[in-house]
Amino acid sequence: MANRHLARSVVLQVLFERDASGGSMTFEEGVTRLTDYTKEFGARESDISFMTELLKTVIAKQKEIDTVIEKAAPEWPLEKIAAIDRNILRLGLCELLFADRTQVPAKVAINEAIELAKNFGSNSSSRFVNGVMGAVYIELGEPGKNDGSARKSGPGGQGVGKMPVEHLAGAVVFAKHESETYLAFVHDIFGHWTISKGKIREGETLEDGTKRAIKEELDLDITIKQELGVNEYTANDSEVKGGKKRKRVTYFLAESPFADIKLGSSGGLDDAQWFPLSQVGSLNFYDDTLKIIIPAINVLAQKVK
Repeated sequence: MANRHLARSVVLQVLFERDASGGSMTFEEGVTRLTDYTKEFGARESDISFMTELLKTVIAKQKEIDTVIEKAAPEWPLEKIAAIDRNILRLGLCELLFADRTQVPAKVAINEAIELAKNFGSNSSSRFVNGVMGAVYIELGEPGKNDGSARKSGPGGQGVGKMPVEHLAGAVVFAKHESETYLAFVHDIFGHWTISKGKIREGETLEDGTKRAIKEELDLDITIKQELGVNEYTANDSEVKGGKKRKRVTYFLAESPFADIKLGSSGGLDDAQWFPLSQVGSLNFYDDTLKIIIPAINVLAQKVK
């Protein structure tokens, strides 16, 4: 791990130089710098392929990663973040969001970023990096991972039961077309396909709120068939007391005509598509989302039979 930490340090140096150049450094120039620093810092030549791929991904995904940083730290405009911290976050979030979890587990990506911040940043860098990485980790699909401790002593001594609750609802939307069943999913900036959903407005029922949310996000008119389940987890929110709230999401199975999807302006989404039922299993979903999608697939598979 120490060798890989050194390899990440080399990549960070190149990212820092590229940032200082205003992004004018090409990937090819970056690879040359990687080779130079590998020799200078005594990194293993066998790690050059790892470093090259990491640098390539950070550069290719920088726009998406910067958007994630802005969402996770809204009080810190990107240009106001110290350059070294900004690039540590780019590197760390690249591994957290896009690396193979079997090769780089989420906690490894977070811990490595924190160690880089301790080694190269200011006295407050590690706390800042930890905060941003942790916020993204919670939103990523590890919902409720802190619930156990939060129940005992939440922010400011506030238990989970006393946290503000935000109600949302969504639907696994399906349609029939030429004897095939299709499902509609949205794609987020974290690189996952997920279920379309939205906040429930005051005075709305869950069903009415779901119909409105799907119309706004996918431009589809749905008919709700049945409830699939509820996901509940803790999320960061700087606007509420204690800085955290519970999100309670109720999911339904809903049918729609097989019509063109028009992605709305919901933040954090970059695509929406129909998928044949037979292809859904190959998509990259969050673990908690799968707990809703699998029952939906089972129901639809029974209908097909």
